Amino acid sequence: MGYQLRPGDVVAVSVWQEPDLEQLVLVRPDGGISFPLAGDLRAEGLTVDELAESLKSRLTRYIPNPVVTVTLQEIPGNRIFVIGRVNSPGDFPIMSRDVTVMQALSMAGGLTPFAKDRDIRVLRQVDGAEQSIPFDYRRAISGRGPEQSLLLQPGDVVVVP
Repeated sequence: MGYQLRPGDVVAVSVWQEPDLEQLVLVRPDGGISFPLAGDLRAEGLTVDELAESLKSRLTRYIPNPVVTVTLQEIPGNRIFVIGRVNSPGDFPIMSRDVTVMQALSMAGGLTPFAKDRDIRVLRQVDGAEQSIPFDYRRAISGRGPEQSLLLQPGDVVVVP
């Protein structure tokens, strides 16, 4: 199964040979979207292909055999941050739910020579409180610790001292 849409995501919707129905659509906080002729429909939890099918079934009343294309444009809330002694610190979009700390460090260009690779931390907001999760890079690359499979969540901050 592909990426499931969430509130805040932006999708581009187009209907073949219907230029007036080409638009960017925001998934609202309630998980729904509004689209001309189709009205309001649920998008949260659907893949882009499932949303295209749902739109197609609604548009069939007005357009014979509509060809609907939906593509993911933006996932504004799905970002992680890598700061400290890495070669390219910054924020990075995550397009899947399976990004590990090792992958995030790779996205940030890897560790600098002076990084304290045994003292890396992942900062995460849980129920309004900040949680600090230790990550030992050396143990992870040797395969000796569970750290290697730590999955990041949107908003996580990887701190490399």
